[in-house]
Amino acid sequence: MADGANAILVGRRGRGVGRGPDMAWTSGTGGRLRGEAPVLAVAAAFTLAQLIFVHPTMGLGWDEIVYVSQVTTHHPAAFFSAPRSRGVSLLAAPVASWSDSTGLLRGYLAVLSGLGLYLALRAWKGLFPARVLATAGAFFATLWVTLFYGPQAMPNYWVAIGALVTVGCALRALRAGRAHSGRGALWGVAAGAVLMALMRPTDAVWVALPLLVVVLLRRHWPLLLALAGGLAAGGGEWVVEAYAWYGGLGERLSRASEIQGGLGWNIAVDDQMRSLGGRGLCRPCTGAMPHPVVTLWWLLLPVVAVMGAVVAVRARRATATLLPLACAVTAAAPYLFMIGYAAPRFLQPAYALLAVPVADALWHLVKTGRDRWRPVAATLVVLAVAGHLAVQFSVLVGTVHRNVESREDWARVAGELHRLGVRPPCLLTGHESIPVGYYTGCSSGSTSGNNENTTPAEITDAARRIPVAALTGPGGTPPGYARDWAPHRVTDLEIRVAPPG
Repeated sequence: MADGANAILVGRRGRGVGRGPDMAWTSGTGGRLRGEAPVLAVAAAFTLAQLIFVHPTMGLGWDEIVYVSQVTTHHPAAFFSAPRSRGVSLLAAPVASWSDSTGLLRGYLAVLSGLGLYLALRAWKGLFPARVLATAGAFFATLWVTLFYGPQAMPNYWVAIGALVTVGCALRALRAGRAHSGRGALWGVAAGAVLMALMRPTDAVWVALPLLVVVLLRRHWPLLLALAGGLAAGGGEWVVEAYAWYGGLGERLSRASEIQGGLGWNIAVDDQMRSLGGRGLCRPCTGAMPHPVVTLWWLLLPVVAVMGAVVAVRARRATATLLPLACAVTAAAPYLFMIGYAAPRFLQPAYALLAVPVADALWHLVKTGRDRWRPVAATLVVLAVAGHLAVQFSVLVGTVHRNVESREDWARVAGELHRLGVRPPCLLTGHESIPVGYYTGCSSGSTSGNNENTTPAEITDAARRIPVAALTGPGGTPPGYARDWAPHRVTDLEIRVAPPG
């Protein structure tokens, strides 16, 4: 598959793409290994950086708990709300199904994410020189949001990897036409689409929109079948679950929209900028903007991406750059203009797709122009890279520190609950009952809000049979059914424990 596609690329149909010494890596085993070495090195360094900077023993976060608890036998399953998909649970199952070791799960996901990055970049082999792909991988891998979420049981990184695989293989299939050499690329498109849809079906559709338009215009029916089939296969379980549990696909989409604050015209660009300082979830997104140095790369990113598009058009290889740019725009659009809050991880698929044209533009700056200006351009790029790394790792270290502390707080509350006699089997309700319940080993219940899954009558009935506690956050008031229960102060929480049945 790879050799056949590359053979086409160096002919007339590949004019302007990957010619000359930069593509020597595509001929012969030794050349392929030399060419792939930079990409392998980036993937390996990404894995190592995760293990060093994101503490392997950092406890599970709120969303991770929901996903992991679906497959572990060590904790009760948390409520699984309408927007979520089972892909992350399946991803974590090989470890979480038999071990409750957070360190082991983090190590497994770090290695898996490094392998995923390598395979995603390899899907672009022959479309861009090896140096461009390695630079693209390095840019995406050194974003603090990529490093932070790579070893976590969260979906957005894997949507990004699936998007890279899908778009890269789609471009290879388009170049190969109906030739036999394009069959492998079609399988890659299907696999990438399955991965995206397994993780977040709605995100997969947004990413795929420009691809669907191009495929229909080109009338490449095998590619349409691979793309649509992959999306259907990956999202099939989500659709079936919609009819089994939510009353239909429309009802589930409506409930998912409601949980996300109601999808519609809502400019969240400023919210995304506020979240760049290391806020995992910005809801409501208030407070000051991060330091301008932290947000500068985010503002320059689209400018450099457009520069990459100009470079590609002049080199008569526009499709390979404009298509990932279009997919990045549609992937980012709902999170920039359709929701009322922000999380930096939402834009990971867009960052991954922008990385290739951005890397191409940077190499163009370094290698073209008059001889006397090349050292200046190269120096500016080196300084920009150094600043990028300093900012990203500074934000990463602070983000990890804050999250380690917050998850240790949950563990401390769980220890105090155990001291108060709340031990499995048990039930927690109220403020942060999902994460605290996981750390305590209890089920969690909520009588209102996005995670509503029980009623006051069911809670009081459970209190006659098992230990039950209601958690109240700062400034809150305990629920009516728990006002007579014995109160206790733990950290900034008020815990009311039901009297023994």
